[in-house]
Amino acid sequence: MEVILREHVEHLGDRGEIVNVAAGYARNYLLPRKLALPATVGNKKHVERERRIVESREAEAKAVAEALAARMAAVDLTIARRVGDTNQLYGSVTATDIVELLKEKGFEVDRRKLILPEPIKAIGDQTVPLKLHRLVTVQLVVHVVREGGARLDTAATDDAPPAVESSPASEPASE
Repeated sequence: MEVILREHVEHLGDRGEIVNVAAGYARNYLLPRKLALPATVGNKKHVERERRIVESREAEAKAVAEALAARMAAVDLTIARRVGDTNQLYGSVTATDIVELLKEKGFEVDRRKLILPEPIKAIGDQTVPLKLHRLVTVQLVVHVVREGGARLDTAATDDAPPAVESSPASEPASE
């Protein structure tokens, strides 16, 4: 059955294309969800008018997404997590954590647009793609660091010398 797509359908085609699909797929999925119209002469003219309007909107949305991608690429995303002795994370960094960090930086992003197949479970720099638009994807660099690493090191050095100094001082006094 020939149908005219009203929306972009992944792995099938773009808006306004005439595609040949199985009758059941068209009848049970595409037509009820208003993703497609039957390919008639009247519908072809109607979709052609819609396509011109949508192409201008699409160009605007792509330009906005590209500008946003340029701003997001310059953002430093650093997440601090607790780490064990072997530099293994307790827990992981998920897409929700990254979206919350972006929200703090002033970017509203849908969690589902982050392409993170599995949570980050290691310290270091990870590249995470973010799909802002159908044609625009920005590569975010997420720095996963040790939580309070500098504080723990300075606290340990401040505590250690007084303990060493006090024990020799207390030994001669007790003799």
